[in-house]
Amino acid sequence: MNASVAIQTLPEAANDEELIRIVDEVIDYIKSTGLNYYVGPFETAIEGDYDELMDIVKECQHIAIRAGAPSVAAYIKVSYKPEGDVLTIEKKVTKHHA
Repeated sequence: MNASVAIQTLPEAANDEELIRIVDEVIDYIKSTGLNYYVGPFETAIEGDYDELMDIVKECQHIAIRAGAPSVAAYIKVSYKPEGDVLTIEKKVTKHHA
C-alpha cells in the first residue's frame, strides 16, 4: 500500500438531509471498492495503490453529481510513498477508538 487519501466531498444541496443523502452515496461507492477505509465526521480516509486512489477520488465527484448535486467541491489530502508503505489507518487511529 503506497498511498492513502482523505477525501471530504461537499455537494451543493438544498438542505442537510439532501447533503447527507448524497455524501452517503459517495461513501457507499468507497465501500464498494473493497479497499480499507475509515469514515470520520469530516472526511473519509482510503488506503491503496496511488493510481487506483486517484481514480476513486475522481469518481467520487461523478457520484455526487449523478446523485443530484448541481455542483460539488472536494478537499483531498494525499500521502504517497512510491517505494514503500505509508502509515496505515490502523496505526494512526486505533489507539484512540478503544
